[in-house]
Amino acid sequence: MRIYTLKREQVLPISLENAWEFFSTPLNLNEITPDDLKFDILTKGLEGEKMYPGMIINYKVSPFAGIKFRWTTEISHVKTQEYFVDEQRFGPYAFWHHKHFFEEVEDGVKIIDIVDYGLPFGFLGKIAHALIVKSKLKHIFDFRHEILAKEFGIDKK
Repeated sequence: MRIYTLKREQVLPISLENAWEFFSTPLNLNEITPDDLKFDILTKGLEGEKMYPGMIINYKVSPFAGIKFRWTTEISHVKTQEYFVDEQRFGPYAFWHHKHFFEEVEDGVKIIDIVDYGLPFGFLGKIAHALIVKSKLKHIFDFRHEILAKEFGIDKK
């Protein structure tokens, strides 16, 4: 299985505390996920919850026309106001490891996402990556960048 990496960075003009408050609230994932994914958090009782190591979150997502996947992730590591990691336990990827880093910078907070992922189905997975998955992930993170820029009062450049 080939492992692919997606890395994104964004500086938000907010405090580290405000960034952590937003990103450590699992329900905020709905706000930064494109509507066309038909993303739905299935785990109940997350209202007011903050993430913690071992937290399991179940979703339903439809990344391709009419195809629905159940997706289960675990928050495997959390170091408050520094980083957290979510890892797929069950879902559409053969491997998913998403690191979120938070770093205070002069203009606010730098958010760094590093996603290492692999696809099932060998050669067919490689073709799917080239034709669909790579651009879909780019779309998701472009959307996230845009929404966060609007949410925290900066214009997209």
